Amino acid sequence: MDDWLIDDERLSIGRKSVLPGEGFFYPDSFEEEKKEAEAAETLAGAGVVVIADPDADGLACTALVREAHGEGALLPAGPHNLQEALAWTAEYAEPDATVYVCDLCPDSAEDLGALDNLLARVERVAWFDHHQWDDELGDVVDDAGVERTVGESEEVCTADVVLARLDHDFGEQWAELAAVTRDHDLWIRDDERSDDLADFSYWAEPEEYIEAVAEHGPDLSPAVREFLAEKRVEKEALIEKAVERAELRDVGDWTVGVTYGRCSQNEVAEALREQGADAAVIVKPAGSASIRGTESFERAHEVARQVNGGGHPKAAGCKPDIYDDMMDYAHHWTTQGAVAKQAIVDAFKRLSDEEE
Repeated sequence: MDDWLIDDERLSIGRKSVLPGEGFFYPDSFEEEKKEAEAAETLAGAGVVVIADPDADGLACTALVREAHGEGALLPAGPHNLQEALAWTAEYAEPDATVYVCDLCPDSAEDLGALDNLLARVERVAWFDHHQWDDELGDVVDDAGVERTVGESEEVCTADVVLARLDHDFGEQWAELAAVTRDHDLWIRDDERSDDLADFSYWAEPEEYIEAVAEHGPDLSPAVREFLAEKRVEKEALIEKAVERAELRDVGDWTVGVTYGRCSQNEVAEALREQGADAAVIVKPAGSASIRGTESFERAHEVARQVNGGGHPKAAGCKPDIYDDMMDYAHHWTTQGAVAKQAIVDAFKRLSDEEE
């Protein structure tokens, strides 16, 4: 396949909105080999390791750990590759290392398959989070000997948890960073700086983000703000496309806004809320989906758990298990996520039926 076929830079906004990024088209086996080699290099010689979701909350946690310890090798991991991150750390971490797992919640027992090996290898494992945990999975982590602290998902972000739990005298800059991170992560949006942090964490490399907030806290530099302004031109165009193709569906007592596209899901969800949606579903070209709630719907995590995901009452993610081959993905792109949309709407229906 010619490289230009998946080159994001040559795609129009309309095309870019309905297709996944070029990284999607690399085989998982190739990506896993590359990521494992990078993990081994990252972990070599590291006395402190942070396994974290590379969003604003997870990266703030990493910055806090580095401030407290003077070091902290970052191993980025999303909810769907937590299992690999734990396994690689169990394989390549230094025997006397301290490992922090931040802003990640296991979806199944399989995600924790390497936990015993990790604990047998390193000196200490602490797990900080604020998601909604399954009680049985929490017991597995606790019984293994992990120091687990989970904050209230509707009150704190994981950076708040790390700030409170680490034995270090953090300055005001760090408390402010956690507060602004919380403002975005809990979708409070009282502080305009929180959108800057969220966007910068998405567009910047993790190390660039960590360096910036360590130096400036939530008050990003003029150069970063100029960078964000340039990137937001395309961002707004992609949001507009997703909102234009959205539809409102009545499911029991709820109105659910459903759409498709490569976009910033929180802003799209807010636009659908303003149109009367109690909840929003944003299906992505790569196959995953974001589910956002409101004051009138706080069961997003219950919907996500039915379709291979999880999260918070008002913010959750999932990837329906409906893709058996590339023909399914081709259908996904050409129908703008029709099967995935229906699978998630059906999950809403099951919740509604349970209430009745």
